[in-house]
Amino acid sequence: MKIAIASGKGGTGKTTFATNLAYVLAEAGRRVQYVDCDVEEPNGHIFLRPEILRTTPATVATPEVDAAKCTGCNACGRICQYSAIVALKGAALTFEQLCHSCGGCVRVCPVGAITEKPKVIGHVEEGIARGVTFLQGRLEIGDVRSPALIKQVKARIEAGVATIVDAPPGTTCPVVETVRDADFVVLVTEPTPFGLHDLKLAVAMVRHLGKTFSVVINRSGAGDDGVKRFCRDEGITITMELADDRRIAEAYSSGRMAAEALPEYRRCFEEAARALGIL
Repeated sequence: MKIAIASGKGGTGKTTFATNLAYVLAEAGRRVQYVDCDVEEPNGHIFLRPEILRTTPATVATPEVDAAKCTGCNACGRICQYSAIVALKGAALTFEQLCHSCGGCVRVCPVGAITEKPKVIGHVEEGIARGVTFLQGRLEIGDVRSPALIKQVKARIEAGVATIVDAPPGTTCPVVETVRDADFVVLVTEPTPFGLHDLKLAVAMVRHLGKTFSVVINRSGAGDDGVKRFCRDEGITITMELADDRRIAEAYSSGRMAAEALPEYRRCFEEAARALGIL
């Protein structure tokens, strides 16, 4: 199974759950991949501590205009839905960060003035960490094309292996790209009004995508029972509740996982893996 770990907001414990889940699966002898698709700020490596074996540039195609050939007809500007290329005063200008690499401008240019060039948007890193196959993307500083990099990270996922995909926070395009082909989605939340508000957005997103999902409540006992009541009313399964335990925070602050530092929580993550059908 390919299980995506997502959340409606940042800081709910998404990476905590994802890394611990991958760790207990590997400790149980299962082949498992951890894939960090939070390419703008990947942090699963802090806890899994992988040895990176290969780093590959991730590129997208962007238009390049031959000014000597361009007639300024603006056929390229008319086809582009994102205003990434437009003809002004007889010359075509490009705005690379807006480009979605569809190639439409190349195809409609009547004089062949536009070609495509590769643009590096980030890197894909592959390695091994405590028996876990490790995969992550790192977006170039200043670039905005997270979905394109996420797609290239996911292209390196090995089929037939239990896969834990750590999604970006929120409900925007990078998250949709991450979870759209997952077999199951786990939404990690916290028992607070903010957590409930953003959980509702995440639930609406995965339902719109037609995904089967469940909820994990992190820092259970720290807030109110709004999340539990919402899940009960909506018929949503709560796969796990991770206690609001200072020892977990202390382990986290030193880069250690709860399942590694605290044996009783290792059993909790093993039970969650069984509930998800991957152990």
